[in-house]
Amino acid sequence: MTISNERSTDATLVAIKRLLVIIVLLMLSVVLYFGRDILMPITLGLLISLTLTPPVRYLVRKNIPAGLAALLIVFSVGATIGFSARFLTEPITELMQTLPDVKDRLERQWLQYEPSVKAISEVSDQVSKITSDDDAETMTVVIDQPGLITSAASSVANGLTTLMLALLLALFTLASGDLLQQKLVTVMPVLSEKKKALRIIREVEGNVSRYLLTITIINSLLGAAVGISLHFYGMPGAALWGAIAALFNFLPYLGALAGTVLLAAISLGTFDSFAAALIPPAIYLSLSLVEGNIITPLTVGRSLKLNVVAVFLTVTFWAWLWGIPGALMAVPILVVVKVFCDHVEGWTTFGEFLSARSPKFANQPDEA
Repeated sequence: MTISNERSTDATLVAIKRLLVIIVLLMLSVVLYFGRDILMPITLGLLISLTLTPPVRYLVRKNIPAGLAALLIVFSVGATIGFSARFLTEPITELMQTLPDVKDRLERQWLQYEPSVKAISEVSDQVSKITSDDDAETMTVVIDQPGLITSAASSVANGLTTLMLALLLALFTLASGDLLQQKLVTVMPVLSEKKKALRIIREVEGNVSRYLLTITIINSLLGAAVGISLHFYGMPGAALWGAIAALFNFLPYLGALAGTVLLAAISLGTFDSFAAALIPPAIYLSLSLVEGNIITPLTVGRSLKLNVVAVFLTVTFWAWLWGIPGALMAVPILVVVKVFCDHVEGWTTFGEFLSARSPKFANQPDEA
């Protein structure tokens, strides 16, 4: 009887614990959604600081003060972003100006499919008339929305503001050196726990910073390869497509697909020949496949490869929370969570779920 009561109590405690975890996650999601204007630049700033930690520490080892080293690195990154934005202004302007011509070309190319589409549309209208109530009054509500240029300008302004705040936070974080680590270790009451916490913090920071810096370099090289290849082929705005490839590649799998589809749509409206229009998206997709299946796995290693399902769910979740910026930061955030779980007792099971490695069974040798 006593054993039965103990089992019932343990089951109740487990159920309560799971319910509390669900409640905490829901509350955290609500905070992230409504506090995105504040939390988004903070998260981006922390990711930038983790990415720039290796070069800053390299300068510190060269007897350069941490504050000056952080200022040099962050200023260099900001100047590079500003120069790139200035350099891409002309291609973006040209693309916006050619969009009406691209639209007209696409419409002319789709005219050959108009009879089939019209027949399907007529069948759909007939079904709608049969299923609808003829006596019901129909009221059309037109919502006045801002134009495309106004919306784009607003999005760019918000993005620049977020980026500036993130760079400032990264500057202060990098300039403080190991102060944040020391503060976190100070709150630990026992010396053994202090050592363990410091070891976990350094391992997590080292792995994440190396991963983010490596991925950033790989994406930049991919963007350069895409831009150069499209330039030699004669695709207008090749530099812009290279930048898009580098940015979209922070979304594994989904980024390459989205960039290929977008480039294919513009290419079909740019080239007269259908075969010629397929070459640019083929170049984009081929280079992305080489990067995703050969270069990145060999460079990053198997230990930081992520589960495809986990990546898709994470990107969907953060895109719902924070839109496009959230989608772009989703995978780096997931890497931070995975590395943290791999080094903290009690969370290794969740870290193993996030990994793309095959589960280890008895008598199975460890993977490198």
